[in-house]
Amino acid sequence: MASAGTAVTALLRRLPGRRGAIGGRRVRLHHRRIFVLPSRAGMVYALLLLGIWLGAVNYNNNLAFLLCFLLIGLGISTKIHTFRNLLGVELEMDDAPAVFAGDQTSFPLRLINPGERERIGLEVIHAAGDRHTVDIPPRGTTEIRITVPTRTRGSLDAGEILIRSRFPTGLVTAWSRVNPDAATLVYPRPEPVAPSPPATTGGRRSGVFLREGDDDFQGLRRYQPGDSLRKMAWRIVARGQEPQVKQFASVTTGSVWLRWGDTAGLATEQRLARLCRWVLEAEAAGQQFGLGLPGRRIQPGRGPAHRNRCLAELARFSP
Repeated sequence: MASAGTAVTALLRRLPGRRGAIGGRRVRLHHRRIFVLPSRAGMVYALLLLGIWLGAVNYNNNLAFLLCFLLIGLGISTKIHTFRNLLGVELEMDDAPAVFAGDQTSFPLRLINPGERERIGLEVIHAAGDRHTVDIPPRGTTEIRITVPTRTRGSLDAGEILIRSRFPTGLVTAWSRVNPDAATLVYPRPEPVAPSPPATTGGRRSGVFLREGDDDFQGLRRYQPGDSLRKMAWRIVARGQEPQVKQFASVTTGSVWLRWGDTAGLATEQRLARLCRWVLEAEAAGQQFGLGLPGRRIQPGRGPAHRNRCLAELARFSP
């Protein structure tokens, strides 16, 4: 049945003069935006009716004619009920919470039934592959979450949604395409392991921040070419495990500036990933920090709102 839905969608895209998907924050499915075609079962049903009609003509059998006309009436009635199962349904989608590149985000989608008839077996299929089957009670609302994968940073639109119905017999498929006016922000993926930012302080002397130094042992990280052999964890190497390097840190006070220039030598996306890691570490340490990008400076601050503002700047950054 899923392949049949794919075939229906592909056929719709080939129809000459077709209208685009309905856009907007809240959309209503009206009769000019709902399309109807026979399903695979409907095509078999039509061939069966043709066989019955040919037999009735050949043998001049009135009972066969009666059966054929009854089944034709059933098919027409099915088309009407399937069409009405979608007619008037409203869809409303909100923005999704921001995530890091590579994670999945979910858009809340509400399906609203303003009529007195229950809407049964509606299929909601996102362009990325997420699928749901829902019923909507009379004068009621059903909420689902559309899961969308993310790959790159920046603004991400919700994408196109196909809503369709095969109720009540499955002989025909009625569908409509919707492009909700909803989006989310995708932050850069933070660098898994990053050196501490240079110890640049200034402004009010408040808070603490760990920077790379030689005072306190902070843990281990994976060995990278160019690391000093003096900091190598030789006991781990002797056990045949993956080489690790000891990390030491010093404590500094005051505000910290996380600057674009401190990531020189890396590609653009790698620089953003490192700055993203520094922002998260500074926030976790409760440190007051500022962000300096080419043509954009965010003054030092702290807290979730300040962190999200900095991450949003990194997400929207254009070289």
